[in-house]
Amino acid sequence: MKNYLILFVVLFVAFLSSCQQTTTVIELQNWQWRGDNRDGIFNEIGLLKEWPVGGPQLLWYFEGLGEGHSSPAIANGKVYATGMHEGKLILYVFDMTGHLLVEKEIGMEWNENWNGTRSSVCINEGKLYILNAFGNLYCLDETTLEPILVKDLIDDFDGVNLMFGITESPLIVGDKLFMHPGGEVHNFIALDKNTGALIWSSPGEGTMSAYCSPQYIGGYSVPIVVTSSHEHIIAVNADTGEKLWSYPQKTQFGVHANTPLYSDGLIFSSAGGGGGSVMLRLKDGGRDVELAWKNDSLDNQMGGAVKIGDYIYASGQNNRFWFCVDWKTGETMYQIRNLAPCAVIYADGMLYCYSDNGNMSLVKPDPANFELVSRFEITLGTDQHWAHPVIYDGVLYIRHGDALMAYKVK
Repeated sequence: MKNYLILFVVLFVAFLSSCQQTTTVIELQNWQWRGDNRDGIFNEIGLLKEWPVGGPQLLWYFEGLGEGHSSPAIANGKVYATGMHEGKLILYVFDMTGHLLVEKEIGMEWNENWNGTRSSVCINEGKLYILNAFGNLYCLDETTLEPILVKDLIDDFDGVNLMFGITESPLIVGDKLFMHPGGEVHNFIALDKNTGALIWSSPGEGTMSAYCSPQYIGGYSVPIVVTSSHEHIIAVNADTGEKLWSYPQKTQFGVHANTPLYSDGLIFSSAGGGGGSVMLRLKDGGRDVELAWKNDSLDNQMGGAVKIGDYIYASGQNNRFWFCVDWKTGETMYQIRNLAPCAVIYADGMLYCYSDNGNMSLVKPDPANFELVSRFEITLGTDQHWAHPVIYDGVLYIRHGDALMAYKVK
């Protein structure tokens, strides 16, 4: 009996040890703007290649977010959304079935024009990073939602606010959090994501920011962070803040709301208001660029673009067409009067296009011809259809102003 007792104790201890070992390897999920690489591509499989008449199944919806255009963020079994009520920035936390868990006031939010939230929540290693349009960056504990730090990009770093309010979504790489206050001295900065301490500051071009969420590019002799300022595409050394290069791209109102796309040594940037599209080729180990091509017709203002194979798919703003453009040459394969303007993402072989007119479309990417597969109308919500959709675990999330909707697309 004694031997059996000893054996039981040994096995029980081993079981506890294995449980402890299992929990230590579980990693917190992270989330950032427009997918893992900020390129609008969501790594999902088994999704529907055609939707039923009337659209895919609506799993749940919530009305009451308030005003805003920010996209939802999803990680660790929770859905996060932000909205504005009576000038206040509110964070909403849902479980995966749409049950509202928490509604928490964070600070002030933009109510001067096109009211409401802009930036999406960034989730990183158990922390939430939320930026309002006044340049206040809030870091909250993901579990308790208690504040960890607050930074003011305007007051702390001589930043300059914009006509439509600061709009970028924070970028985190390693322990660095990259932001673009747009001041003359602290034009572009890197903060310690845990303490908020300034790691480096770059004068950049010394001009205002431009609503752009930055992009990180690794694999070169220097790590690169690239973004757009008021009149330039600009790159800095991610380790030191040293300005590497800049390239002019002017628009009518200084709006550069699209995160640059990177692939195969090339950087793509598109802007409305006369900015058109440019492709830059990195050279000298990333320390310089040259113009690869320019396409004045594709003038995407804020709907983003995706690269599938050797082709870019995006919509124009002033030129209200849906475009397919050759990534390597800039040649327009076709442009049609459909979808535009819209926000576009990609998953499992299909393009998901959310148009300004409230239609959600499923499109097969094909450089030879445009193929619209399915379409349905978003009838819930308020105001502009500007929030970029996201896909997570077979569910398509669409935010339309006051409403958040979850559709089964797997």
